[in-house]
Amino acid sequence: MQQRGAPGGRGCALSPVLCVLFFQGVYIVLSLEINADAHVRGYVGEKVKLRCTFKSTSDVTDKLTIDWTYRPPGSSRTESIFHYQSFQYPTTAGTFRDRIFWVGNVYKGDASISISSPTLKDNGTFSCAVKNPPDVHHNIPLTELTVTERGLATMLSSVAFLSVLVFIPSAVVVVLLLVRMGRQAAGLNKKSKAGYKKSSIEVSDDTDQEENDTCMTRLCVRCAECMVSPRQSLCCLSVSLSR
Repeated sequence: MQQRGAPGGRGCALSPVLCVLFFQGVYIVLSLEINADAHVRGYVGEKVKLRCTFKSTSDVTDKLTIDWTYRPPGSSRTESIFHYQSFQYPTTAGTFRDRIFWVGNVYKGDASISISSPTLKDNGTFSCAVKNPPDVHHNIPLTELTVTERGLATMLSSVAFLSVLVFIPSAVVVVLLLVRMGRQAAGLNKKSKAGYKKSSIEVSDDTDQEENDTCMTRLCVRCAECMVSPRQSLCCLSVSLSR
């Protein structure tokens, strides 16, 4: 969900990039618009991205500046955690020291940052401000970050997904192998009932075939026992189909 803030809490009346605000009796033309996610959920210890994009009617120059600020829950105090002007200047003090990283691209209208190793103390409100002279009037979107511990249900879901990723290819390989072996057995039964006798060449070919089937069986059994990776299971599957 994106949030589009505005000075004085008034909304835009025209296009997304060029809009007009009526603020304290004066019409203000916004030629710079900033968008950010209103709510972001993160997990303790897992890097989280705070997305911020902007649209400007002017070309990006070395005068463009980006400022990220943070306000703790229930507090009116704000602190600067990141500044950009041609180069990146993450904060060197406070709780976010050495944990703020630039992941944006000003030439693509991206002013996003990320927070490494987030904790429960990082919960709060973040704001992204962009100025690209002469475009300096802009809205101010706010992002509420909520950091929580990963629940047991989430971890079990991840484990279940990985298990399915491994078991399904292995199961398919085993089923195909059983079907193939059943067809071979049925063919041998028909030949034996008809009194068919094999030549010396066919006997030699059958010996080679049995050796190949033995190797194939061993490989697929390993797939079924989840002793190989999903990629190897798929490889085994492709070999079975080609035979």
